[in-house]
Amino acid sequence: MRLSFSRVATTLLCVAAAAACDVTEAPSSRNERTPEPPTGGAATDIFVDVSERVGLDFVHVNGMTGEFYFNETMGAGGAVFDYDNDGDLDLYLIQGHMQGPHAPSSDARSPAGTGPLADRLFRNDLDIRADGSRTLRFTDVTEASGIDARGYGMGVSAADYNNDGWVDLYVTNFGSNQLLRNNQDGTFTDVIEVTGTDDARWSVSSAFLDYDRDGWLDLYVGNYLDFSLETNIDCFSNVRTYCGPDNYLPVPDRLFRNRGDGTFEDVTAVAQIREYGPALGVVTADFNADGWVDIYVANDFTENRCWINQGDGTFRNTALLGGSALNEVGDAEASMGVDTGDFDGDGDDDLFMTHLGTQTNTLYVNDGTGLFEDWSLRTGLGPPSLPYTGFGTAWVDYDNDSWLDLLVVNGAVAALERLTEAGDPYPLHQTNQLFRNLGNMRFDEVTHRAGAVFELSEVSRGAAFGDVDNDGDIDVLVTNNNGPARLLLNNLDNLDGGHHWIGLRLLGHTVNRDMLGARVGVFRDDGPPLWRRVKSDGSYASANDPRVLVGLGASERIAALRAIWPDGQIEEWHDVAIDQWTTLTEGSGRPPSE
Repeated sequence: MRLSFSRVATTLLCVAAAAACDVTEAPSSRNERTPEPPTGGAATDIFVDVSERVGLDFVHVNGMTGEFYFNETMGAGGAVFDYDNDGDLDLYLIQGHMQGPHAPSSDARSPAGTGPLADRLFRNDLDIRADGSRTLRFTDVTEASGIDARGYGMGVSAADYNNDGWVDLYVTNFGSNQLLRNNQDGTFTDVIEVTGTDDARWSVSSAFLDYDRDGWLDLYVGNYLDFSLETNIDCFSNVRTYCGPDNYLPVPDRLFRNRGDGTFEDVTAVAQIREYGPALGVVTADFNADGWVDIYVANDFTENRCWINQGDGTFRNTALLGGSALNEVGDAEASMGVDTGDFDGDGDDDLFMTHLGTQTNTLYVNDGTGLFEDWSLRTGLGPPSLPYTGFGTAWVDYDNDSWLDLLVVNGAVAALERLTEAGDPYPLHQTNQLFRNLGNMRFDEVTHRAGAVFELSEVSRGAAFGDVDNDGDIDVLVTNNNGPARLLLNNLDNLDGGHHWIGLRLLGHTVNRDMLGARVGVFRDDGPPLWRRVKSDGSYASANDPRVLVGLGASERIAALRAIWPDGQIEEWHDVAIDQWTTLTEGSGRPPSE
């Protein structure tokens, strides 16, 4: 079977093309919401797709011409980040391009009509009025930004690597990568060669972290397979389809140490990161609570790696002995997306990752020392995921009830039989899923209440999370392979008043940037403390809002905020207002009371 790109592009244009207009939101109310999310039609959707109305006009192209190149099925991610320091989240979308000897040159432009196939930067022009109502609008500023990213894109990570107070981007490709330095004036410069951070192999996910606690963000790059268009092979399942990862050899990951002078050093060997697999997801956290950030790598069809930081510049893989390499029956799974978060409220980071259809998505519960146990079945998360191939995901408290929920975006990597038999031109599409944390180690799938956008069947890949409209709930940027990007605005606050919340940005004292790796505890009089982490990594090939948004449920005040900074220092703040965004600067608090 040979797939027609023009037929797919035409279909995508019918879905994605529409005139853009403003989205105006009513002032927010903070009354206690009902225990269960409301049901009904579009008026009661939890998430609403506002892409067309806010000017987000982007369609991903994987370049397929019927040759079934393996890389066509994998991309791409996106980022939510504040590139212009105006306090709201902008968007970065990763693009593919045409490839192979039979690629028609006439298709080398974006189906969205935005010029050549290249990554796009959209500026958020959010307008919040005095009465609390707001207008959300995005403007494509790619040309003005000077960004020229025309590689076969895979993913992106976002962080301030040079400590100048402005967020930079690391873009991974099927081929050489790019490090886009923010010039503080709305423009970016590609400094990949100057910084020494390139890797010409197939990179997918990456993550910034300060593994040596020297105040400079280092970089971990997850590499996938030794594949090229020339080594593409034919695979069949009744009909010709895409091959699996076991047909190609994995390639090593890379750890780059930031020297603090604008350059990086490849310390992969020195750090003793010697084992590797086909890496697709990368996330960082202090899993064993020793004060040093660790690295977890989700590999495709091989055991995962949990690199525990030894505090001396080296790492040790504890995944196999620690219970997070294989599922509870000892099988290696096809891990794609991954995230960490304290879903059970016991103060440590647990792991969740997405997998191939016929496998379950997997939840590893942390005992606080970096030892994990597979709770996928006991929590109710395993069985509902069996028909799906999951990619982007995150622990996200979508209803602000203080318990971390899960959102998973899906899309197959090999042709689905029922779609192939129906003559579908791109038979990989599936619907996405939303799971609500019940607060008792169990989850309930609430996809049927999530909204009309969750009824769409697409080939979803990346998912980036953040409060795009600054109204105190988490929104989602979903990227689709060979399809349109969608911005899912969280609508619960407008539905029933929502729960209380507090939004925090944690900045360094001498380093004016988001302090990735810092932990913040929210202490309440009427409930256990809520622990969250400053992060921009996780999901699949995507970058998230590093700000911390904590749902407070029915709590109407907080007793204290406690920050544990990356260097181990601990501070507290009192009398911090809820239901608004607040910036906490290192050194502005006081020693903890206990």
